Amino acid sequence: MKRLHCSIILVAGLLAANGAFADGDAKLGASVFKKCAACHSATEPVNRVGPSLVGVVGRPVATVPGYSYSSAMKAFGADGKVWDEALLHKYLASPQSVVKGTRMSFAGVKTDGELDNLIAYLKNPSSAQ
Repeated sequence: MKRLHCSIILVAGLLAANGAFADGDAKLGASVFKKCAACHSATEPVNRVGPSLVGVVGRPVATVPGYSYSSAMKAFGADGKVWDEALLHKYLASPQSVVKGTRMSFAGVKTDGELDNLIAYLKNPSSAQ
């Protein structure tokens, strides 16, 4: 019985540690963001080739003022979709497969760890400094 109790505590501890990691690391995400920085800014509300990503987590899709979105992205966001963590995770892994016809030619972030870190950075870029 004692052995079972210890095993349960060990598994619970591992799950808790794993959950903390799933939130990502903004400092590591800043390095991942370098792949995006040629087209996007996450620290200034400035549109480049792509829209500013300041405040993207929680923002409705295709709503940055002054940015000319593709018709595909406008249609994707027409039903009120919001860039929450789950949607960003899916989109950033493969933009072209999520939004057919998007102008974003980026191939995608391939690992869950990099995606988690990138999203942590996008949530709070100033925490990466």
